[in-house]
Amino acid sequence: MTDDETTSKDSFFQQLAQLSDAMIAAHGKDFSMGAFVLAARFIAEGEARTRAAETGDSPITASENTA
Repeated sequence: MTDDETTSKDSFFQQLAQLSDAMIAAHGKDFSMGAFVLAARFIAEGEARTRAAETGDSPITASENTA
């Protein structure tokens, strides 16, 4: 990993820490953790979400969509 890449990643971690602090202050730890878990899921499912947006289909399967 290059020094530029390390510096860039460190900067993003600092931004995440600041955002986390603000979210916790405004809405609590549960909200903050839940939002970051959803964000991670959205990143992981990015291709599925893009396809769903193009076709109008939901990327959530029937088994996940039980409430």
